[in-house]
Amino acid sequence: MNRLARSVAMTVMAALPLAVGPAPAATATPYKHVLLISIDGLHALDLANYVATNPTGALAGLARTGIFYPNAVTTSPSDSFPGFVAQVTGGTPKSTGVFYDDSFDRTYFAPGSDCKGAPGTEVSFAENVDFDTDRLDGGGTPGDFRSQIDPAKLPMMLSNGKCAVVYPHEFVRVNNIFEIVKAHGGRTAWSDKHPAYEWLNGPSGHGVDDFYALEQDSLIPGTKVKTTGSFKAEREFDEARVHVLVNEMRGRDSTGAQAAKVPELFGMNFQAVSVGQKLPKAGPGDTTGLIGGYVDATGKPNSGLAQQLDYVDGAVGELVSALKDNHLADSTLIVLASKHGQSPIDPATFQALDDDPYTKTPGYAFHIADDAALIWLGPQNRSKYLAAAQEYLEKSTKELGIAQIQTPNVLALSYQDPATDSRTPDFIITVNPGVVYTSGSKIAEHGGANPNDRSVALLVSNPLLQPRTVTALVQTTQVAPTILNALGLDANELQAVKLEGTQALPATPF
Repeated sequence: MNRLARSVAMTVMAALPLAVGPAPAATATPYKHVLLISIDGLHALDLANYVATNPTGALAGLARTGIFYPNAVTTSPSDSFPGFVAQVTGGTPKSTGVFYDDSFDRTYFAPGSDCKGAPGTEVSFAENVDFDTDRLDGGGTPGDFRSQIDPAKLPMMLSNGKCAVVYPHEFVRVNNIFEIVKAHGGRTAWSDKHPAYEWLNGPSGHGVDDFYALEQDSLIPGTKVKTTGSFKAEREFDEARVHVLVNEMRGRDSTGAQAAKVPELFGMNFQAVSVGQKLPKAGPGDTTGLIGGYVDATGKPNSGLAQQLDYVDGAVGELVSALKDNHLADSTLIVLASKHGQSPIDPATFQALDDDPYTKTPGYAFHIADDAALIWLGPQNRSKYLAAAQEYLEKSTKELGIAQIQTPNVLALSYQDPATDSRTPDFIITVNPGVVYTSGSKIAEHGGANPNDRSVALLVSNPLLQPRTVTALVQTTQVAPTILNALGLDANELQAVKLEGTQALPATPF
């Protein structure tokens, strides 16, 4: 166990009477429901600190009846897309083909191209594919992703000689837990931050019965500031979707308008903490003087982040109360996890850099850089420029804050060979701790492979569980088979689980 994990584990064990020992006996029957709560940016350290200082809060309550994994790590790259794909498929980019929400495919064609010209294009599945990014509803009707996503903005591919647009659910190469639960007669629901998260429908296109997405990058009413530019606006964005889950617990659909069976698998993601970590100061509607990020390397939050953490604790309390009110608490397993961390925690290490020099890489086609960089060369001239590209990157290490360059032969070991795979980058750059590529004001980012990026909160809770801390190194890919096991389903129905040999989380009694 590394130093950070040991510190986190000791913090939680000191705050709560958690037993550490042999796993309890398996439960006689599976759970009827699983509620998956994904809190973007929440480190294991954040969870441990909050539980220790707020012992009567909802998060502490979950920990008192939960299995806590202080040494949990998310994928590398640690972007939202691969981070959450891991939780629901059991796979890394090696099997899923998903490296970032903004990436590149060597066989796709640009939006509106009618598949003409040379293949190879940027593939971005975020706010950019909405009919209207400025609107909270994305320009359509929440619950109907096809009314929110503009097909004219989607990449294109040749399929059986015909050119067709690629919807997000057609991008992920493997199936997911929502599809499997549906195949066994269960109802599924999810709420997220972009309509593009309809990729949860999976390759079948039908994984989620009730998908409710709002647009996080919409404008705050009456301003030209995005929701992400205000602590308060981001809390309100999350709270609107908390109400969706409460509706579903009441036996209604996401809107509350129609009766519906309580989903066997459902949940949402929270964005408030992530914004609290990245936003440096107060925005529209905020109390003057609020400050985002952390005070120091101990993870003590500044006022803005502290407010966001308090909100999430209260919102989780709302969800737990709704489970109790609707007699669902004992039959529901709560899985609290995070897609990614945020870097840096220690503000003294923060270093803002310009990522523009990556565009000068010989043979360059596309790159994405937050606090790491993924670089693709043009597929038509890749072999011609590989050596020159590597030489350029090696000479640019100081200018770009590069700690390590993962070259194609290295990437072929961890993922797929970029010479033959359409998605794997030609180079992945790990940066010095604290480096963030930004020309704006954000003070943290994610996407990289440093500890602050990859160390995430992971807690499995139910009122009937024996509380414990499991300090073994675990991966968030293990969430997917654990959820299926909890519902009494075969985790080997997940394609990525079979391809990568993903195991369920240790010490889970089901």
